[in-house]
Formats: sequence, C-alpha cells, structure tokens
Amino acid sequence: MTEARKVSESRVETIHMIRPNHMNAAGRLFGGMLMQWLDEVAGMVAMRHTRSNVITASVDNLRFIHGAYNGEVVVIIGRVTYVGNTSLEVRVDTYVEHLENGQRHPINRAYFTMVALDENDRPRKVPGLILETDAERAEWEAAQKRREMRMKRKEEGF
Repeated sequence: MTEARKVSESRVETIHMIRPNHMNAAGRLFGGMLMQWLDEVAGMVAMRHTRSNVITASVDNLRFIHGAYNGEVVVIIGRVTYVGNTSLEVRVDTYVEHLENGQRHPINRAYFTMVALDENDRPRKVPGLILETDAERAEWEAAQKRREMRMKRKEEGF
C-alpha cells in the first residue's frame, strides 16, 4: 500500500507578536512580512507531510481580509488540503487573536502549491492524504477545482 498521512499529522500553527519592525508606512503589518511568515508555515506543513525538502511553486488566492496592527498577536495555521503526484496544496489561514478573550478574527487566507524534492533537488512522489472529516473532504474537492484553474491558467500562459 502507498504511504499516506492524515491532515492533522502535518498541521502547523505559529504565533507572532506584531512589533514596530513589522509595520509598513501606513501603520499596519507589512504585507511582505506576512507573506514571508505564510511561506514558512506552508513549507513546514509540506515538509512534515512529505518528510523531504520542498519548494514553493505558486501561491493562489492570497486575500488580505483585514489589517493587523502593532502589539496584536497573529496566529497562522497551515494544513494540507490536496496531494497530487509530486506536489501538494497547503491552505494557510491567518488570524488576529484578542488576548482579552481568546477570540480569533481572520485577516488572511492563501493557498500554496508546494513541490517535494529528493536528495538531488528533483521532484519526488508525495504521500497520499487521509481525509477523516467532511470538512477535509470538502476542502479536497475545492482544491481539485483550484488545481484545474491553475492548470488552465498555465495552458493559457498566465
């Protein structure tokens, strides 16, 4: 049987306190800083799932829903949503967590396509994904549609 892992086995959650060096000129979290953190989380998720080195192939649906400000706590959660032959999709959600009540409000979502690499930096087969919940199955189906759109854009030169 082919090797496969559960979504929960590679889930990653990181927390950052927004500090002055993370801010842009408008007084909000610099989008480039957030993108770096998102890419790191996506990479860690993919490495945990594949147990190999990975590279970022693309980022889709990078949506900035709301800003984050100095002193706020940002929580970034990544998980595998889909696996192909040598690539996998990782969903990364970002929240501001309010320390007074623990509530989280979404500020960003992105989908990363990561490619697993062998010891010679060539694409290698990735383990399958075990879907345990209806939400995981729904995310898989949505990921298939996003993959089809990525392939169509690639064919059309976008």
